[in-house]
Amino acid sequence: QVQLVESGGGLVQAGGSLRLSCAASGSIFSIYTMGWYRQAPGKQREMVAVITRGGGTNYIDSVKGRFTISRDNADNTVTLQMNNLLPEDTAVYYCNAEITPKITFRKSDYWGRGTQVTVSS
Repeated sequence: QVQLVESGGGLVQAGGSLRLSCAASGSIFSIYTMGWYRQAPGKQREMVAVITRGGGTNYIDSVKGRFTISRDNADNTVTLQMNNLLPEDTAVYYCNAEITPKITFRKSDYWGRGTQVTVSS
């Protein structure tokens, strides 16, 4: 059973920092792109940052220069360092990964349960 488990998040004042981490576990053959998405109340889920297995990254424009995504392929983890947080960053943040499990050998999208990030003004 493959699963993604997030940690981090919480309440922070504007201008503060938070660090989100996500660990993939289970019977995994390979992990491809990993990333973070977020969903604010009343809005659609949006991509925040993604990183390929080779380390290539892509960010939504609103977080460029403030957020940094990184991964550890040996530990199957992905991290999102969030600096200079703004109230508009408030959302539930979800970890996502493209994973091929050993059981099926079929690449599929997996999601974490989400972690709340609240930025007060």
